[in-house]
Amino acid sequence: MRPLLFIASALCALFMLSSAARSCPDYHNYVGETYSVSGSYLYQPRYYRVRAGGDRSLSACPVRLLTDNGPGFVTAQPDFTFGLADMRGYQLKLEVISECDSVLLINTATEGWYYDDDDAGNGDARIILTRPADGRLDVWVGSYSGETCDAVLALETYRR
Repeated sequence: MRPLLFIASALCALFMLSSAARSCPDYHNYVGETYSVSGSYLYQPRYYRVRAGGDRSLSACPVRLLTDNGPGFVTAQPDFTFGLADMRGYQLKLEVISECDSVLLINTATEGWYYDDDDAGNGDARIILTRPADGRLDVWVGSYSGETCDAVLALETYRR
């Protein structure tokens, strides 16, 4: 009887993990609105309109974040997928300007996850990558509470 209980417990745990993974943002199966940009192109701010928010709770997602941890809601698909090139010598600032309490989630070319809620002030999010890598950068612009609102994602580079 114990082996049967063990198998049932293992299956239950596997189901819970797979349902949590389904609630996560997904860069493996989706891409966002796609842009190719370089460090020099972003040396002046570039702005991208987006609808912030989503139905995926970050609290239910077992992603290991390298920065802040916190709640928020995003979509499964990234809002943007940037192809970064010639980023050596630059740092990259990503900032949200929104009509709601925004959150920002990114996955870098080195598969590092970064999150922010309010670092830009006024309920808006900001992440600064001090040594961004060339390659794919996926960006989700979400909201703290799950509401949706109009927003703008600003990207800008600075010399290190």
